[in-house]
Amino acid sequence: MASYILKRFISMAVTLWLIITVTFFLMHSVPGSPFDKEGRNTNQTAVDNMMAYYHLDEPLGVQYVLYLKSLLTFDLGPSIGHFPTTVNDMIGRGFPVSFQLGLLALSISIVCGIALGTVAALRKNRLIDQLAMVLAVIGIAVPNFVVATLLIKYVAVEWRLLPVATWGTWRHAVLPALALSTGPLAIIARMTRANMVEVLTADYIETARAKGLHPAVIVFKHALRNAVLPVVTLLGALVANVLTGSFVIEKIFAIPGMGKYFVDGINNRDYSVIMGTTVFYSALLLVMMLLVDIVYGLIDPRIKLHRKEGRP
Repeated sequence: MASYILKRFISMAVTLWLIITVTFFLMHSVPGSPFDKEGRNTNQTAVDNMMAYYHLDEPLGVQYVLYLKSLLTFDLGPSIGHFPTTVNDMIGRGFPVSFQLGLLALSISIVCGIALGTVAALRKNRLIDQLAMVLAVIGIAVPNFVVATLLIKYVAVEWRLLPVATWGTWRHAVLPALALSTGPLAIIARMTRANMVEVLTADYIETARAKGLHPAVIVFKHALRNAVLPVVTLLGALVANVLTGSFVIEKIFAIPGMGKYFVDGINNRDYSVIMGTTVFYSALLLVMMLLVDIVYGLIDPRIKLHRKEGRP
C-alpha cells in the first residue's frame, strides 16, 4: 500500500505539472493583457509599471519559470484585479464557504441518491421505480443553473420559503446546495439502482434468503454494501462536478466562495487568480481521487490483497 501511494503521489505531481503548464500557456496565448480592458488605467507609464510588477514584460518562458518557483513556496502571487490582495488570501476566505456548500451538496447527493436507487431496485418495474428513474433522467438532463433559477423563482420569490441569495445562516445554503446536488444525485440513483438489481439476483443473496435472514439485513448488510462499490469509484468525478458546478451556482446566489473569484478572474483576465484557483482545485481533486481509491480498498479487502501481491 505504501509503494502504491508513493507511485500515485509521483503520478499526481506529474499530472499537476501538466495542468499548470497547459493552463499557463493557453491563458497567455489569448491576445491582449489584463490592462487592456476598458475602464482600466490607460496611462501608459502606469501600465508599464504594472506590467513590470507582475513580470508580464518578461519573455513567456521566464514568466513560466518564475511562476513555478513561486509555487514551490506555495505563493500564488498577488491578484491583478484586487491589488494588493493575494490569491492565497482569496482562497483562505473563499474556500471554506465553497467547501461547506460542496460538502452539503455531496451529502444530499449521496444519501438521497443511494436511498432513491435502492427503493427503485426493490420495487423494480413498479410505479415508484419508473417515477424515480424519470426524476433521475431529468436531474441529469437539466443543468444546475436552470434548477437554481427555478428554485429562486418559486421557492424564494413566489413562496418566500427561503432567502433568495447571499450567505449567512443554514437557510441561505439550502437552495444552492439543492441546485448543485441534482446532477450527482441522479447519477448515483441510476447507478445504485442498476447495481442493486444485479446484486439482488446473486447466489449469495438467495442463500441469505434461504437462511431466513430479515429482509432489512439482506438489503443493508449484504446487498447494499456491494452495490455501492461502483458508486465509490464515481466520487472523484462527482467531487469535480460539484466543485466546478459551484462556480456558476455561487455566482447566481451571490455566495462569497471560490466561484466568485474564479468567474471575476476570467472576466477581468486576472492571470494570478485564474492560475491560482486552477492549481488549487486541480491539486484538491487529485488528492480526492487518491482518497477515493484508498477508501475503495478499505471497503473491498480484495483490492488491498491485489495491491499487496503487486497486481493492479
